[in-house]
Amino acid sequence: MEHTNYQGTLQNPLGSGFNAKSTTNEVIRGIDLKGKIAIVTGGNTGIGLETTKTLAAAGATVIVPARDTEKARKNLQGIANVEVAAMDLIQPDTVDAFAAAFLASGRPLHLLINNAGIMWVPLRRDGRGFESQLVTNYLSLFQLTARLWPALQKAGGARVVNLSSGGHQFGDFDFDDPNFLHREYETLLGYGQSKTAVNLFSLEMDNRAKASKVRVYAVNPGSIGGTELGREAPLELFQKMGFCDAEGNLLPEVAASLKTIPQGAATTVWCATSPLLNNIGGVYCEDGDVAALANVKSYSLDEANAKRLWTLSEEMTGITFNIQ
Repeated sequence: MEHTNYQGTLQNPLGSGFNAKSTTNEVIRGIDLKGKIAIVTGGNTGIGLETTKTLAAAGATVIVPARDTEKARKNLQGIANVEVAAMDLIQPDTVDAFAAAFLASGRPLHLLINNAGIMWVPLRRDGRGFESQLVTNYLSLFQLTARLWPALQKAGGARVVNLSSGGHQFGDFDFDDPNFLHREYETLLGYGQSKTAVNLFSLEMDNRAKASKVRVYAVNPGSIGGTELGREAPLELFQKMGFCDAEGNLLPEVAASLKTIPQGAATTVWCATSPLLNNIGGVYCEDGDVAALANVKSYSLDEANAKRLWTLSEEMTGITFNIQ
């Protein structure tokens, strides 16, 4: 009997042997990706760059779509097996164009790593009036994955890894007002909602796609030092959250708790490559293993929410994502 992770029925650690301190080099050891094609959004900075380097070093050809292609080429210089293409997640036309170009190449897609995201941003809307964190962190992820579905199917065995966050605990998905049209905008509430959506999408897509040998995972990379994620955050917000002192210095206990970038990217790489996951999907993972059920909010593993979000995502993007 096929099992799904609805209501967290599969949400139990597998005993991978990895933990919060495990690095990308440790989880990729012994894995050969020669002949595999991967796409890594946001793959030229932070944990995305580390993911790109690790997959490419294991033999994969890695395509990195980027808003700033000049910056991406500079950051990726000297890394073999990497291609750069233009795409801006806040601009749906560029997502369609990137996907169309990839499909036109005729190549299969073995690994889709939806890594790019934003956080701690003021209220912004895209051209459709949709809130920017929901668009960048989730709706564009839905759109890109739907458009690339033929290439995932063509691989004859593929994985989709969606970057979520422990921040999904900041908020459930508000089906009545996802774009903050009738409620006060709070940046962390918007972030939490977008990451809850990632969990629900990963859950539902895995259930629909597993018959096509495509498995889907949501990843909490943890709190990581040295990324660009907080570049727009006001100092007051970090102080309010207890991260900084009155002078803006990161508190020593907070600094000590942060992961390095190779540690932060490790769970992404593990989900993309581990043989332990060959027969399981739709799970939320952290620290190089499937997360314990207690670490995932029940609303982000709910079957009814997952199906309702799928329908809403199709309506908001104008894309019918038929998996068959």
